[in-house]
Amino acid sequence: MANHKSALKRIRQTESRRLRNRYYAKTARNAVRRIRKMTNQAEAQAAFKTVCAMLDRLASKKAISKNKAANLKSKLAHHISKLAA
Repeated sequence: MANHKSALKRIRQTESRRLRNRYYAKTARNAVRRIRKMTNQAEAQAAFKTVCAMLDRLASKKAISKNKAANLKSKLAHHISKLAA
């Protein structure tokens, strides 16, 4: 158990951040899954913009790593480009 008031506050902050990060990361994962299921390129392209912004925001807030965001964006872009062919 924590011995200081500040340690108790830190525990509360950490827990709320953890839950918030979990929620946003899960939301992003679901958005990525939705794009992967799409078959229409124009639709996927429009959704890709919003998902890229979401992934960048998560990476900047360190909910996910920068490399993970970059890898996901790259794979999604590749998937969307294959929809045209």
